[in-house]
Amino acid sequence: MRATPDELVFWEYGFITLNGTIVFTWFVMLILVTVSILATRNLSSGRSISRWQNLLEAVVGTVRGQMKEMLRRDDLKYLSFIGTLFLFIALSNLLMVLPFYEPPTGSFSLTAALAIAVFFAVPVFGVWEQGVTGYLRNYVEPTPLMLPFNIMSELSRTLSLAVRLFGNMMSGTMIVAVLLSIAPILVPLVMEAFGLLIGQIHAYIFAALATVYIGSAIRSRKKKPKEGVENG
Repeated sequence: MRATPDELVFWEYGFITLNGTIVFTWFVMLILVTVSILATRNLSSGRSISRWQNLLEAVVGTVRGQMKEMLRRDDLKYLSFIGTLFLFIALSNLLMVLPFYEPPTGSFSLTAALAIAVFFAVPVFGVWEQGVTGYLRNYVEPTPLMLPFNIMSELSRTLSLAVRLFGNMMSGTMIVAVLLSIAPILVPLVMEAFGLLIGQIHAYIFAALATVYIGSAIRSRKKKPKEGVENG
């Protein structure tokens, strides 16, 4: 019983190791790329659209709608990043139904990589939206004494993203494996179905938190008007 796909080694030469996390990550990426090509090769704006395009529009529309509610505006600049995060994690967890497959999200190295991507995306989008000075000003508000605490907050929420996804996926895999060894087949099947649902929920939570972090970085803080001063 493996706690993480890192323990599944397909090939090793010196310090180079091809483990389950790498293989299954590229497997998920291959599926996403293939589906994207099939869905976008014959795009149509008329009434007659392909099933691939219909599926793509439904997914993009759902992600876009959720982002609009969280960011309080309809901005396509962040759709590709957030959408890719959600689709990758959701598909990684959904493919657990395959007998030979182990979700790469059960590896801390992968969840840490995803969290680091969010960690760097937040200031990039923040600077893009507010400029370097405007974004860095947020770290010293409401007082410069908050600078170390704001930096610690950035680091801690990145760590929490990685640990949350890794812990939930690894614990779910371990529970199913234990039940399979001590209980009838029906119980693990029920737990497997429940794990699939939980996996999709965690994909949504990860993408939602990334959206919230980006939203806090791109939101400009407008100065309140002074008392007694009226416009016009």
